[in-house]
Amino acid sequence: MEKKQAAKLRGEHCLTIFVSYEFKARIKELAQRYDRTLSDMVRAVLKIGIPVMEGISEAEEKMIKEYVRLFRKFRQIKNLKDV
Repeated sequence: MEKKQAAKLRGEHCLTIFVSYEFKARIKELAQRYDRTLSDMVRAVLKIGIPVMEGISEAEEKMIKEYVRLFRKFRQIKNLKDV
């Protein structure tokens, strides 16, 4: 039972991602420039990037909803003119 819990805890916080060589080189360069480890830089990029991505996604969602609302409104107006 204890082995299962330890394995679960170790694996739950790990993430394996594949990135381009250029992206990895940029992160390595930043890590060297600011005397940090590569994993510290990746964590920082994720912590900063997630709220930014959430904001972009929310704005995109609002824009799409607004566009659909306007499209429906103009379609109704066009249908009224055709009658």
